[in-house]
Amino acid sequence: MNLSFSTTEITSGHLASDAPLHYRLLFAYKAAAECLEGGKLLEVGCGIGRGLPYLLPKVDAYWAIDKNRQLLEALQAQYPQATFISGQVPPLSQIPDNSFDYVLSFQVIEHIPNDRLFIRELHRVLKPGGTLILTTPNRLRSLTRNPWHIREYTATELTQLLQSFFTEVKMQGVGGNEKVEQYQAANAASVAKWKRWDVFNLEYRLPRWMLRLPYEILNRLNRNQLMQKESAARNITLDDYLLVKDMRRALDLFVTAKK
Repeated sequence: MNLSFSTTEITSGHLASDAPLHYRLLFAYKAAAECLEGGKLLEVGCGIGRGLPYLLPKVDAYWAIDKNRQLLEALQAQYPQATFISGQVPPLSQIPDNSFDYVLSFQVIEHIPNDRLFIRELHRVLKPGGTLILTTPNRLRSLTRNPWHIREYTATELTQLLQSFFTEVKMQGVGGNEKVEQYQAANAASVAKWKRWDVFNLEYRLPRWMLRLPYEILNRLNRNQLMQKESAARNITLDDYLLVKDMRRALDLFVTAKK
């Protein structure tokens, strides 16, 4: 995938400094693929198409919707057997009721102003008995305010939101082994050093749009420094991530919900 699509928010699969987060995001797709048994799947917010190699072999039909038309054109050329739709969500106005056996939405809900409408729409387009698989950052493990996120959730908050629409909700988390936790500890210490300079607490006082450029610059510098200094950062692979039940260990929330 063209690197022009890659920022610290749209994590690259090609930059070494992004590897710990890239594999963390990729692991969620690997775990989701194990839940799929044929049928028709809709991915809401497919991004750079990170998960397609895992998802396509497990379903009869793959559809995706995302707002980035240029990115979708590149994905359509690469995966002609899939169907890509350009559009803002919510709502999912292009999608009829009861259309899909599975809906996936990874690292999207934190960007959505109206999260209840978003979940209602994901529920609407699922067939009866269909499954939603959703991930989002675990607020308890966030190190700083992400200006691209409207909000972040705890496991309890997300469970309560989903239970308003779904009959069965199973909450797990994406966690890591000792190597991943070593990297997270180094990252936390590094971020804390940067934040010492924010004596006026501008991180939380400024509007999100004003923080995006400095966030991008400092985040990239931080990742590059960690890659140079921390052996754990250089050695993390997909195999270092796992599903966990202890939400204190979860870097991301990984939830499945039945309609």
